[in-house]
Amino acid sequence: MEFSEIIGHQHIKSHLLKTIENGRIPHAQLFIGINGSGLLPMAIAYASELICKTYPKDSSKYKLCHSKIAKLEHPDLHFVYPVNTSDIASKNAISDNYATAWREFILENPYASLFEWLQHIGIEKKQGIISKYEAENISKKLSLKSFEGGYKVMIIWMADNMNSECSNKILKLVEEPTEKTVLIFITEKEEKIITTIKSRCQKLNFPPLSEASIVDELVEKREIQENIAVNTARRARGDFNKALQLLDEANEDNIFEEWFITWVRTAFRAKGNKSAINSLIDWSESIANQGRETQKKFISFCLELFREALLKNYQADSILYFEPNDDSFSLDKFAPFVHQNNIFEITEALENAFYHIERNGNAKMIFTDLSIQLTRLIHRKETA
Repeated sequence: MEFSEIIGHQHIKSHLLKTIENGRIPHAQLFIGINGSGLLPMAIAYASELICKTYPKDSSKYKLCHSKIAKLEHPDLHFVYPVNTSDIASKNAISDNYATAWREFILENPYASLFEWLQHIGIEKKQGIISKYEAENISKKLSLKSFEGGYKVMIIWMADNMNSECSNKILKLVEEPTEKTVLIFITEKEEKIITTIKSRCQKLNFPPLSEASIVDELVEKREIQENIAVNTARRARGDFNKALQLLDEANEDNIFEEWFITWVRTAFRAKGNKSAINSLIDWSESIANQGRETQKKFISFCLELFREALLKNYQADSILYFEPNDDSFSLDKFAPFVHQNNIFEITEALENAFYHIERNGNAKMIFTDLSIQLTRLIHRKETA
């Protein structure tokens, strides 16, 4: 994977290349941002330049080195990623247990999400973790000599999934690095990385990709029609993986739309209506029967749709994208119920629900509570 293959972020590419040219390479780096903005492919491209710099450019050994990294098979490039037990690893699961699946997954789409990775290895109903057993394996690998005689690079993807035991063991590697070893931590949730690791890393923040960058990639390399590419890029909000999902998962959005419409209509009727409240509880139970990641994706869908309704209410039509598939649902009619006097609390309620679902809370209770809050908030009048 080369820098030229990565979407956007020219300033970050230039910065990383300059650190190599100047010989000022931090031994521990923290890449922060949404994964769909290209953190992992950037880390791989950076590792490729670091590891292969041992050889003269255009030499056969240099090209062979890059070729091995392009296939994710270079012995000086190591990966760590969240895993859990499965048929493949019945206990003490570590990344190496899933190495073949990882290569297949990343070569298919290096912008993919953690949930898609867990789906790929069949453990989407479990939490992916990076455990103390992983930390022990990392220490063993980094104690070995470099195959190429130059740098060794360890990329820890979704590092916010390190548990406390792992974090404390890895801290020693960050504090006392071996020569010509680079650790790259990749995270979407910087706040979950322990302070002692963060303080010893050079941070690199990745902004969301520009709409233009996503459009160019979709049109030129994916051969998507320009009008579809523009609409998709706008909805993706700087996340290339989200753009791919929007192109591939129209059916999922249709299901989410159906759930949403049922929910808000029932919540609207529920004020002082016992049968409608029972219907809300039934709705909550049906959503609770879905997988946790599906529940989280649905909440994200709701957040977007409430945002669309707010924009519609305040006549910001030029930046709207939502077009309902259900002809009986009108954003024009729904929008007046989403306004300055309830949007902040609706957003907070949804974000809190997401937080508790992510932490294995009781889904039926979470969605029932969310529904009761919506019933109250959706009836609130907009103040002048």
